[in-house]
Amino acid sequence: MTHFSPHISPHTLVVVTGPTASGKTAAAIALAQRLGCEIINADSRQIYKEIPICTAAPTAAEQALVKHHFVATKSITDYYSASQFETDVMALLPSFWSKGDYAVMCGGAMLYVDAVCRGIDEMPDISPEVRTAVKAQLAQDGLQPLLDELQRLDPEYYAIVDKQNTKRVAHAVEICRQTGVTYTSLRTGIVKQRPFNIVKVAIGLDRPTLFDRINRRVDLMMEQGLADEARSVYHLRHLNALNTVGMKEMFAYFDGTMDLATARERIKKNTRVYAKKQLTWFTRDPSIHWLSAEQIADLNPVSLL
Repeated sequence: MTHFSPHISPHTLVVVTGPTASGKTAAAIALAQRLGCEIINADSRQIYKEIPICTAAPTAAEQALVKHHFVATKSITDYYSASQFETDVMALLPSFWSKGDYAVMCGGAMLYVDAVCRGIDEMPDISPEVRTAVKAQLAQDGLQPLLDELQRLDPEYYAIVDKQNTKRVAHAVEICRQTGVTYTSLRTGIVKQRPFNIVKVAIGLDRPTLFDRINRRVDLMMEQGLADEARSVYHLRHLNALNTVGMKEMFAYFDGTMDLATARERIKKNTRVYAKKQLTWFTRDPSIHWLSAEQIADLNPVSLL
């Protein structure tokens, strides 16, 4: 399922997605090398330069094979969103099309993938005053007062929002304060038409294989220095960018609420839970073609249009 026929547009964005630790990076690199194009990173945490181990960001060696965009380009202190990602990618793609017919986008951040493939509703800009006020309240009082405010201002969105997702809750409150209307009223859900073809592929693995890959990746992260990386940003633990699996468990270890062995096993468990959420999201998308990593590396995108 694509937005345009190949007879209308010669350009194709190939999205390589799938659950965490499924092997997306290697498959995307092999595909991009064969297609002669660069890679757009669609991982919402790999964009932050301070936490490459925790986010399993493409290594320097991998980035030397194929140029990656949106890897280590922001600081954890910077504000960044799926909406900004959509704007940035749409501005970047013409430079890809000037050099060839293909672009590869790789990542498992569901909102970031949808932002480019489906589009995000236009939202008003948030004034520095509103953003600063919400940020200060969050830092001082925690998430609960913002949840209470969202329930009062927009009960419809409150009913469906992930109440553990600090960034999403805070943004909805910002919108409500800025506009004086509900966040729900501004969400149209209309799919934007794109002037290029979109082919989505995901790496399909059975659960035992995927979970084994996750467990081994966490062990590797620990060997690579995850504890030191987490320690280096511990003083900034309140930032939303650090509200992620790997960091939260290491911070609990530093706080003394769990030992290191428990933190390691909790990272594995929470990563497996996240992978299940990703799979649930992906299986709702009928446009995704489930392939092996080898099939993706050898893919002729036109065959799926």
